[in-house]
Amino acid sequence: MECFYALALIAGILVAFVLLVLIATYHNSFKAEIPPDVDQPSKLCLYHCVYTLMEILAKNLESLGIFEEHILMRLIVDGLPACRDSKLFIKDLHFDEVPVRIYLPRVPSGSKRRGVIFFHGGCGMFGSIRSHERICRYIARKSDSVVVSVGYHLSPEHKYPAQTLDCLTATVHFLKTAENYGVDSDRIILCGDSVGGTFTASVCQELVNRRDIPKIRAQVLIYPFLQALNFNLPSHQKNAFVGFLSREHTVRFILKYLKKDCSMKEAILAGSHVPEKMNLKYRKWIYPDLIPEIFKLGYKPPLPTSFLPQVHEETTELFETRFSPLLAEDTVVCRLPDTCIITCEHDVLRDDGLLYKKRLEDNNVKVTWYHMEEGFHCALGFFGYGIFSFPSSSKMVNHTVNFIKGY
Repeated sequence: MECFYALALIAGILVAFVLLVLIATYHNSFKAEIPPDVDQPSKLCLYHCVYTLMEILAKNLESLGIFEEHILMRLIVDGLPACRDSKLFIKDLHFDEVPVRIYLPRVPSGSKRRGVIFFHGGCGMFGSIRSHERICRYIARKSDSVVVSVGYHLSPEHKYPAQTLDCLTATVHFLKTAENYGVDSDRIILCGDSVGGTFTASVCQELVNRRDIPKIRAQVLIYPFLQALNFNLPSHQKNAFVGFLSREHTVRFILKYLKKDCSMKEAILAGSHVPEKMNLKYRKWIYPDLIPEIFKLGYKPPLPTSFLPQVHEETTELFETRFSPLLAEDTVVCRLPDTCIITCEHDVLRDDGLLYKKRLEDNNVKVTWYHMEEGFHCALGFFGYGIFSFPSSSKMVNHTVNFIKGY
């Protein structure tokens, strides 16, 4: 009987916990905005509710000391394993201790193939080779390329800039050994989504002065994060509460990625982490007036805010070009390879892509730009799941493939 009561008590506690999570999810899910013109709004709303449930559950489990929040979120982001692919050879290797997975088309080629190095998104804390498996397989098959997916080490176990350095290490290794995989070392393209786009931009910038290895032929940035100075651009205001990646979530993820105190979030959102001298220096590259008028409907200049030196000193990483590639000097930007940028209308990071597009064009770098009117951040992660995917997911991947095939 005592055992029965004990089990009943445990069951009651679990039921109460689940109910609390569901109530919290119901409340929080309506804080998000699902624009009527976004890709399949009802489906997006459902997915956002499920994501919010998992996020709250993860936070509660962490507060109970069961396991840390990011562990559960990684399991969710990784998705379901893909089925066997008869058209590709797939190998797991290490490039100088960095895990990679290589996708090689089985059909023989009469000449050396192009190579694609892919850096997955996930805020530097989530995502993996597995989470982007379907995307990399599709790119390899449809573009007849050898694709290298980089499994860089994640934060918080591996502190920044370990992620960028892993991507750089894997890229240099592949550039030096491309011929071993039947790849023309002069036709290697870097590609990444979200923070993977950050790593792509950063690696390309760091390699412009290298003369001991072949040059990167092109880069693909899919809704990239490119600057941490201004979180009050038109896209930040317009999409402040859009599902999956709100303005507040963006800064929270940044602070968690850098292992910083999340209490600084409000100060960074307000811009109090940037001294006026730095704002004046970089307003030629990061400023609302540089955004095309069509993307500024409803924009309101933010209220003036006081500079907080202690917050600035605690977050100096935000001003490194490795973290904010938009801050790179023109002497670097002008030497970057041909670039494809994909932006989404319903994305807080939309204007990062628009500003980088302008910088590249101002420095005579060839840019191919695709803007997804119905797109939203994280849409790429749903690619390859059939009816559970979004049309915009396929469009992004197909734009990427078409661009790659041009090289």
